[in-house]
Amino acid sequence: MKRQITIAFFLFNFFFGRISATPLPSISTLKQAIEFVDSIKTIEKSPYWVNVSPELFLQNLKSSVHNPISIYPGRSTNFCAFGVISQLVLEHNPLGYAKFMVQLYFTGHGDYNNIHFRPSAEVINAAGNLRFKGVLDINHAEQIWFLTLADHFKGYLNFFNHRYNPGDEDTFWAATNLKKFNKMARAVTGFKTKSVGGDLIHPRLKNTVAYLNNCLKKGFVVLYINNRILHKKNHEKVKFATPTHYIILEKIEEVNGTVTLTYWDSGGKSLRQMSVKTFKKILFGITLVSSDAK
Repeated sequence: MKRQITIAFFLFNFFFGRISATPLPSISTLKQAIEFVDSIKTIEKSPYWVNVSPELFLQNLKSSVHNPISIYPGRSTNFCAFGVISQLVLEHNPLGYAKFMVQLYFTGHGDYNNIHFRPSAEVINAAGNLRFKGVLDINHAEQIWFLTLADHFKGYLNFFNHRYNPGDEDTFWAATNLKKFNKMARAVTGFKTKSVGGDLIHPRLKNTVAYLNNCLKKGFVVLYINNRILHKKNHEKVKFATPTHYIILEKIEEVNGTVTLTYWDSGGKSLRQMSVKTFKKILFGITLVSSDAK
């Protein structure tokens, strides 16, 4: 019986527990956010987001607040960085997020953490129309949120594609380099960031696993990785790669040259093992987000 309780506790923690190994300071609670969204029984159609279903918007807003880990950036999109930003926001200020989304829905613009978001007409028309992206197809609140973030924050990868066109959720319009990610993380939370590595270079660390465990004691740890290598069966055949994906590290350990990591990635937690050599090969950037990132 004791063993069953232990297993059940592990599974609950794995699928529904907090993302950050060391919780960040928050200015509102998940309980407050849940009470707010649950108080909204029905919602009228937005005069701005004309392709967004009121029912799907409200349903998705509630599911995101009740279970933030389930937020899914969509299949084949470049929204993964915004999925990570969503986890940061919902840990730091879930009530603020919920109220902002309602404001954005009804007015077509809104303020969050002293940032004014005013999405373009092209983005407003696109929300609700994304297709073949998995469950994101019916998650209309997340469509609004991801498209709004991508429209507002820009980095050098977006230089030649600033204006949204249909399908741009899969292109460089929605891409996020490491510097842009760090800027977003600071902007939406007010916290500090500390990074090693980059868009083309691997982190130069004596002991990567030890460094990451030290970061996990301080706050929220994001890894910028090559996801294509992560899912290849034969990692040794990969000669050259670039970073393509952001994940949130929850736990990492190394035993006899094998790295085991638990992380959040696009709608849920994952557990994966690989050699130290492979881990260093896929890892390009490490960002620590904390109230005092030193």
